[in-house]
Amino acid sequence: MSDDPPSKRIALPTRAALRAAARRLISATLQASNRLRLPGPSVLPVAGAVVGLYSGLAAGIFSNLIHLVRGLTAGMAELTHQLRPVAQLKSLWEALSSANWHVEYAIIAVPLAFGTLGLSRIIEPGGPRDEVKRRLRLLALLVLGAMSLYYPLVALAAINTMFQHPRGLPGTLETMPWWLMLLAPALGGYAVGHLLRNRPETHGHGVPEVVRAVKRGGEELPAERGLLKLVASAITIGSGGSAGREGPIVYGGASFASTVGRTLGFSRKELSILMACGAGAGISASFNAPIAGAVFAMEIILREFELRVFSPIILASVAGTLVSQGVLGHEPILPRLDYQLMSGWEVLLYVLLGLLCGLLAFAFVRMLHGVEHFFAGRSKGRLSPWLGERPLPMRAALGGLCAGLLIFLNPAVWGSGIDFLPMASVGKLSLLFLATACILKLVATAITIGSGGSGGTFFPAALIGMMAGGAFGTLAHMLFPVSTAPSGAYAIVGMGGTVAALTRGPLTGMMMVYELSADHTIILPLMVTCSIASALCHYLTERKTPKVQTDADLLSSTQVRALMIEATPVPANLHLEPLMEQLLAAESGTLPVLDAEGRVYGIVQVEQMREVWKDQALHDMLVASDLARKMPVLSPTSDLTHALHMLDHEDMDALPVAEAPGSSTCGLITRAAIRRLLYAHHARLHARGEPVVAPTETTLVG
Repeated sequence: MSDDPPSKRIALPTRAALRAAARRLISATLQASNRLRLPGPSVLPVAGAVVGLYSGLAAGIFSNLIHLVRGLTAGMAELTHQLRPVAQLKSLWEALSSANWHVEYAIIAVPLAFGTLGLSRIIEPGGPRDEVKRRLRLLALLVLGAMSLYYPLVALAAINTMFQHPRGLPGTLETMPWWLMLLAPALGGYAVGHLLRNRPETHGHGVPEVVRAVKRGGEELPAERGLLKLVASAITIGSGGSAGREGPIVYGGASFASTVGRTLGFSRKELSILMACGAGAGISASFNAPIAGAVFAMEIILREFELRVFSPIILASVAGTLVSQGVLGHEPILPRLDYQLMSGWEVLLYVLLGLLCGLLAFAFVRMLHGVEHFFAGRSKGRLSPWLGERPLPMRAALGGLCAGLLIFLNPAVWGSGIDFLPMASVGKLSLLFLATACILKLVATAITIGSGGSGGTFFPAALIGMMAGGAFGTLAHMLFPVSTAPSGAYAIVGMGGTVAALTRGPLTGMMMVYELSADHTIILPLMVTCSIASALCHYLTERKTPKVQTDADLLSSTQVRALMIEATPVPANLHLEPLMEQLLAAESGTLPVLDAEGRVYGIVQVEQMREVWKDQALHDMLVASDLARKMPVLSPTSDLTHALHMLDHEDMDALPVAEAPGSSTCGLITRAAIRRLLYAHHARLHARGEPVVAPTETTLVG
C-alpha cells in the first residue's frame, strides 16, 4: 500500500496525461507541417513583399551613392562649405538619434524569420517537402538579410545629412569652380563608358528592358547586371549628367526579383508578376508613392489589372515604401499645397497644357532616338560615322561635356534636378528660368543618355513637364489673373501630363502627382491633362513609327507547321528501355505518346526518366503511358501566338502537334524553336538598322 498522500497520487496521473497530450500535440504539429504545401501562387505575395524590401533598400543605397559621387565631384570647394562652425553643424549623435530606425521592423521580422527557419528544419525531407523546405529557408534568409542591411543603411543616411549643403543642389553649384562644373559630367561619362564598354546588355534606359523581359515570359535579368546599372547611373547623376534615377531602380528591382523567382522555382507567369513587383516597388520607393508604384507595375510593366496580380504588387509597393521612408525619410518631394479649379473655363487651359505636354514628350522621344543614332554612327554626314568609330568612353565623355556646357545656362540641367521641383510648385521660379530649364533639360538628357551615359528618363520627363507647366501657368495667370490658379498648379499638372505622355500611362501620371501633392482638388485638371497628353503622344508616335513587323505580328502570322519538328510518336505500351533509347536519339529529348486508341495523348521527356531509370526493377514494369504527361494537342495550322500561350499555360517547353485522327502528320512545337525564330527576326532588323521593338510596343521611359 502506497504511503503517498491522496493529492500526490492524483497529481501524478494528471502530469502524465499532460505529457501525453503535449506529445500528441507535437506529433500532430509535425504531421501537419509535413503536409504543408507551398505552390507558386501562394508564395507569390510573400515573395513580392520580400522583393519590395530589397527594392526599397536599393533605392536607399542608390541615393547614398549619388550623394557620395556628388560629394567627391564637388571636392574641396564643397568640403570647405560643409565644415561650418561647430555651433551650426549637426553632431553625429543628433543625426543618429533623429534617424528613422523603426525598431518595430526587427521586432516583427526577426522572430518571424527564425520561426520560419525552425519550421523548415522540422519538416521531414523527401519528395515535394524538399521544395517546401527550400522555399521557406530562402524566404527567411532573405528577410534576415534585409534587416541586416536596413539599419546600417539608416545610419549611413543619417551621417550623410551632416554633409549636405543647407541650400541643396543650388548652393552646391554656387560653390563649385566653373571648370569643375564643366568637366565633372565629362569625367563621369568617361568612367561610365569604361564600366559598361564590354556590357552592351546594360545599356538602355531601364524600363524598356524590363518590359521586354516581362513580355517574353519572365526572361532572365541577372541581379549582377542590375547592380552594375545602379553603380553606373549613380556615377552619371552624381557627376552632373542629366538623367533620372527611377529607371535604374526599376531595372535593379526587376533583376533581383528575376533571380529570386528562379531560385524559388516559379513559373514564367509568376516570374513576370514578381518582376513587376520589383519594378513597382522601385517607383514606390523613389517617389514615396506606393499607389503610383503599384499602378505603374500593372499599367506599364504587366499591362493587366487582374485580381491575381494585385496582392503581390501592392505588398511589394508597401514594403518598398516603408523601407525607403526609413532610409530616405518621410519628407515629401513636393510641399503640401491646396490648388483647385478657379472656374469651369480653366479646364480649357488644362486641355491646352495637355497638348503641350504631349508634344514635349514626343519631342523628347524623337530627340533621344536621334541622339542615340547620331552617336552610334547611323546618321548622315561626316561627324556621326566618326563618332560611331570612337570607343564608348570617349562618346560618353563628349556627351557629358555637352551637358556641362548646358549647366552654365541653367542649373536644373545638373543631375536629376529634383531640388528645383518644390521651387516650381510654389511659383518661386521666373518665366525665363522655367522656359530655359524645360528646353535645356530635354536636350541635355537626350545627349547624356544617347551618348552612352547611364540613367533613366522618367524623372527628367517629370522635371521637363513641371517647368513647361510652370511657364504655361505663369503666362496664363498674367493674362487671366482672377480666373486661373497660380503657376504652381499648372507646374504640378504639367509634371503628371508629361510623365503620362512619355509612358503612355495616364493612370501612372495621375496617381504619381496625386500622391506627391496630397491634394484631391487637383485630380480634375490632372485627369484632363494626363489623358490628352498620353493620347496625343501615342498618336504622334504611331504616325511616325516605321511600319516594321513586330514580334507579335510575326507570331500571329506564322503557323505551327513552319517550326514543327516531325517526330514519330511512341505507342502507349512501349517499355522503358526502348523508350529511353528513342528519347536520347530525339532532337529535343521529347516524344509524343499515343493512347490505347492510337491518338496523341501527350508527351514524355528525357528529364522524367532520371528517377525511374535508377531503379532497375521498374524497367520491365513501366511503359510509355505510365510516364506520359497529358497535354493539349495543337493543330499544324494554329498560329505561334496560340502555341506560345499554351506553352505558358502548361508551363512546358514543348507541346505535341497532330492533324486530324488518322493523319500521318505528327510532331512537336518547342519554345526553343520559337525563340530561334524571334532571334533571327531581330538579327534581320538589326542588319537593316530598324528598331527591334516598336516604340508603341514598349515604353521609352527609364
